[in-house]
Amino acid sequence: MAAAAPRVIVTRPAREAAHWVAQLGAHGIEAVALPLIAIGPCTDAALRQALDAARANVCTYRALMFVSGNAVAHFFEPNHPVALDIHALAATKTRAWAPGPGTTRALEQAGVPPNAIDGPAPDAPQFDSEALWRQVAPQVRPGDRVLIVRGRSATPQGAHESPQGNGREWLAQQIEAQGGQVEFVVAYQRGAPRFTAQEVALAQQAAHDGSVWLLSSSEAVAHLAEALPGQYWCAAQALTTHPRIAEAARAAGFGTVRECRPALEDVVASIESAA
Repeated sequence: MAAAAPRVIVTRPAREAAHWVAQLGAHGIEAVALPLIAIGPCTDAALRQALDAARANVCTYRALMFVSGNAVAHFFEPNHPVALDIHALAATKTRAWAPGPGTTRALEQAGVPPNAIDGPAPDAPQFDSEALWRQVAPQVRPGDRVLIVRGRSATPQGAHESPQGNGREWLAQQIEAQGGQVEFVVAYQRGAPRFTAQEVALAQQAAHDGSVWLLSSSEAVAHLAEALPGQYWCAAQALTTHPRIAEAARAAGFGTVRECRPALEDVVASIESAA
């Protein structure tokens, strides 16, 4: 009789974590959400003004690139006083770019027609800016404007912002090299979670009980280390979806760190192989 798959700790922000818990459960894998990044609306007045201006002028861009499902959710905020006519957007040549299937799903849920969305090939080794660019590069012509919709860190001085900009600056460089123009707008902010006593106990137990920590962000790894200072991680198992995240998990002290593609089927196969 095959051993049961280990329990999985899903660390994505709450909205995505709920989806992953449900999907893993549908494959017979016990999973529990422990979000390591808190998501909220951008509170900076100047940044919100820039966001409103971008919403009002979406049809002037060749493409809108959304860094995540949260970028989509906060850009297409349903109760916002600035109306965003998705049908008008669909009637133009403006494209919606998604770096992965989660962002694509969020765009479709927001009402963007599937034929207006571009993303990496389903069999891409990674779902990131590099994989996206391979698909959308032919769209960009000299003078085209591309809007990148992203979040910002709410930690002091953006303590956990990636020096590589998580690939967004790289993508901007590629667009500019082809004569395009790039603008950035902040739609939401990321912060450290505030654990309840129950969540602290869960994290402490999962550090040594054989659970697999599904890590999809280097920033999340940093938040975990800050939430449990002095925690011993050498008995903990991590499954990461990018080499940079694997590096962060090893630096945090995780004893076992494995990597896989961020696609559901690859995550399931990797978890089941650890049984």
